[in-house]
Amino acid sequence: MKLLLVSLITIFSFCKKDTSAQQQNNDAKYPQYGTPFANVPKVSDAAIYQVNLRAFSADHNFKAVTAKLDEIKGLGINVVYLMPIYPVGVVKSAGGLGSPYSVKDYKAINTEFGNLDDLRQLVDAAHSKGMAVMLDWVANHTSWDNAWTANKSWYQQDANGNFIPPAGTNWSDVIALNYNNKDMRAAMIDAMRYWVYTANIDGYRCDAADFVPLDFWKEVNDAMKAITSHKLLMLAEGTRADHFKAGFQMVYGMGYYGNLKNNIFDKNASLSVLQNLNTTEYATALPGSQVVRYTTNHDVYLSDGSPVNIFGGKTGSMAAFLVTSYMKGVPMIYNGQEVGATLKIDFFYNTPIDWSTNPDMTKEYKDILNFRATSDAVKTGDLSLYSSDDVSVFTKSNDKQKVLVIANIRNDNKTYNVPPALANGAWKNAFTNAAVTLGSTLKLQPYQHMVLVQ
Repeated sequence: MKLLLVSLITIFSFCKKDTSAQQQNNDAKYPQYGTPFANVPKVSDAAIYQVNLRAFSADHNFKAVTAKLDEIKGLGINVVYLMPIYPVGVVKSAGGLGSPYSVKDYKAINTEFGNLDDLRQLVDAAHSKGMAVMLDWVANHTSWDNAWTANKSWYQQDANGNFIPPAGTNWSDVIALNYNNKDMRAAMIDAMRYWVYTANIDGYRCDAADFVPLDFWKEVNDAMKAITSHKLLMLAEGTRADHFKAGFQMVYGMGYYGNLKNNIFDKNASLSVLQNLNTTEYATALPGSQVVRYTTNHDVYLSDGSPVNIFGGKTGSMAAFLVTSYMKGVPMIYNGQEVGATLKIDFFYNTPIDWSTNPDMTKEYKDILNFRATSDAVKTGDLSLYSSDDVSVFTKSNDKQKVLVIANIRNDNKTYNVPPALANGAWKNAFTNAAVTLGSTLKLQPYQHMVLVQ
């Protein structure tokens, strides 16, 4: 009896393990392509690179991105985020090629960019180089000719039963989904699972997250966490205070960008404005969660212009990026930013980037992001603030390292009075290792910036 009991327990245990493994690999009803990426970075370690496929190359396809992955990695990047890869709606299409955010089919690839094999090769190559790949997900709306329109109750409608664009927008090329419909919600989550298994991707940047209800985002994040074979990154593009509560590990720092441009650079407001955002933007953050900060992305590049133009030229834009990427949060850069692109990049059209410009800027982006990648002090250290109204000064420190950032954010010479806490001790330039001595005052040229370490 004892032997029989042991045998039955053993058989039951194996059955239980097999069932668990099967559930992990098949709970989305799709075969797993490839091996789930084991080295998805911790959120605090992440550095994100946004790819606009229509701008990345004249061919605007996946293969062009795959060919430049070494250069992207060389910037100090470990997460590649692709703008929407799905077929674009034709009915009421906006712009030359239509908006990539007007999704016609959530489970297909826009042939403009290639095919599933091309996407898989991109993901495989990124993984082999130690980089995760996130897709852009458009949950709030679809194109007018999406197959889901056959289910009319899946969409919001006016009093006459007509489909409508998202309320409060001028997005005439898309129609709003109805989150009171459980079948639509289930289909949306199923489609998100599809890409995790079918292309072995590592998470999602969720578009217009403020337009989608909290309970759905909670359902999405719970569903993504249930795929225990994968470690998925989830990023919300929004400003609502409940996105961390919904389970997103990362949320856009829209308030940070808006204040950096509109108040600090446009109106010469005190740098205390930026520092206060470290409190407000993290007020609802949970342990391990982060705000993603940037000096441009596809939306603001199109509406506001290049960082070079809006942040005081090449030197000013680098000063802005340094403060943005080191003060607090996860840095994100937009393709072309690293070569100081200034020509219009319009994601409704194929507007190829000239990758040959401004190698000096590319080097500085590499210096900034690669040093961050090696410095736990910058990524997760304690923040101490010493800024004046015009000069951003702060330290990031842990028990092994102290990093000092100094950046004149004005297009004028400025004198900074160095506090005793910073004037003492031997400093080195973080990028050249040259010794630096700080006196009681520091005279800074317009937009001059530096990173010191001890």
